[in-house]
Amino acid sequence: MSAADPTLAVATAPGEARHPRNFAPATFILVLVLSVVGAIIGLQLLVTLGVTPNTSLVGALIAIALSRVPLPLFRRYRSVHVQNLAQSAISAATFGAANSLLLPIGIPFILGRGDLIVPMFIGVALAMLLDGYLLYRMFGTSIFPAEGAWPPGIAAGEAIRAGDEGGRKAGLLGLGIVVGGVGSWLGVPMSGFGVAFVGNVAALTMFGIGLLVRGYSPTLFGGAMFHDIFPGGDVGRALLPHGFMVGAGLMALVQVGRVILRRDPAAGAARADAAARRTLGAGFVGYLLIAVLIAAMGGLFSGLSAGMLIGFVIYAAFAAFVHELIVGLAAMHSGWFPAFAVALITLMIGVLIGFPPPALALLVGFSAATGPAFADMGYDLKAGFLLRGNGSDPAFEVDGRRQQLLAAMTAFVVAIIVVGLSWHGYFARDLLPPVDRVYAATIKSGLTGPAARNLLLWAIPGALLQLLGGQQRQLGIMFATGLLIVYPAAGWAVLAGIVVRLVWSRRGGAAGQTAMQVFGGGVIAGDALFAFGNSMVKNLRR
Repeated sequence: MSAADPTLAVATAPGEARHPRNFAPATFILVLVLSVVGAIIGLQLLVTLGVTPNTSLVGALIAIALSRVPLPLFRRYRSVHVQNLAQSAISAATFGAANSLLLPIGIPFILGRGDLIVPMFIGVALAMLLDGYLLYRMFGTSIFPAEGAWPPGIAAGEAIRAGDEGGRKAGLLGLGIVVGGVGSWLGVPMSGFGVAFVGNVAALTMFGIGLLVRGYSPTLFGGAMFHDIFPGGDVGRALLPHGFMVGAGLMALVQVGRVILRRDPAAGAARADAAARRTLGAGFVGYLLIAVLIAAMGGLFSGLSAGMLIGFVIYAAFAAFVHELIVGLAAMHSGWFPAFAVALITLMIGVLIGFPPPALALLVGFSAATGPAFADMGYDLKAGFLLRGNGSDPAFEVDGRRQQLLAAMTAFVVAIIVVGLSWHGYFARDLLPPVDRVYAATIKSGLTGPAARNLLLWAIPGALLQLLGGQQRQLGIMFATGLLIVYPAAGWAVLAGIVVRLVWSRRGGAAGQTAMQVFGGGVIAGDALFAFGNSMVKNLRR
């Protein structure tokens, strides 16, 4: 079935030009069931292993398997577009329940402020819904182009398409899945290797270098020469990664501002930039309103002076807004996003500003809630974009995106219900996201003057590197993302993948480019499926 031909959009209704409806009974039942499953998986793995798996491919495989059942009820699931709605729903529920909802409300619980849990829950639920909607509105603009890498989206889209088309592409995808699964079993971070075949080479090179610098910093900077700058050779203790991200993030915000204010003579580009401008403006206003609501419900109106209250509302909205953009840009280019780390940076700045502990708890939870749902929506829309023929039919593409938004919003509502019913049981058994303890410890311990100096010092080269790479390459963001992750093996995997890609590209020509994307998507899929299965096994053993 050709995704570019809207007349074949629904396998059970040849000749119908519309995209499959999210609220069609058979599809809606599948979306609801997968949303519940995704939410439970996300919660369980976050509190036991500290990670949230990408369940997108799991949802697609379930839909594909059900489509093979010889019953009329399941015939509709043969449509690749219904399978796309299924994977959109389960992944949205997974990230939404775990990262956007449970993680933020665990912070006031650890701090002994149970009275802040409900205000936080209401605020982050609204932020999650706004987060997903904003990416939906900005997908396809010059800031977040549909043609961007979005590696997990390519993996999901190619897996669904190969299952539908078969042939050489299916074989190449299958080879990639095997390579990714076997490599992951051997302990190699194969998602890093696979992403090298689909992302921007310059951005990924900086990402890989950042991973290596952070991973080997004790060896590189452990000598007496660097002792005063990097105690013990640890660049993390010197806040170098955090400062780099602060500078790169602020420069990225300036670059985004220049893009949306640009007057492009091309009508299409002008309309896209205008849409991005309106969306960003509305999004910031939305975050301001949510920040006011959280402050009011959390008792900050009586606990803070007028100046500090105004500062909290403005900074909380700004932090959530910037966090969303940084996470989205990193996710688009690499498929990895440092959501936990960037939220920690916003918290550290809040500590330096002087906000009291209750305000800091609400601040970091609000910031952490934005970004994951935003990035995940980008992955899913990228998968849909591939399956719908890369925009060859604009009307069908718009219709499909709208149905994906409805599937994701359905999943978010299910996630809100699941977390609302289950959070007390998790917390009563001391099952909390591990990163919450880091946030709580930072709030309790505070930061000294040298921390502010280090953040400011390292922000300068971060901003310069981001400026050098420009808005398209995001060198500063990607280097800082690598610096924030202690995983040197992933750095070697990324750089090795880039070398293979360059050799393959030189020998394969244009056809080789397509083959590389399919193979890379398979590697990412194989790594994700093995990681998901391995996580489930470890969880069951507990």
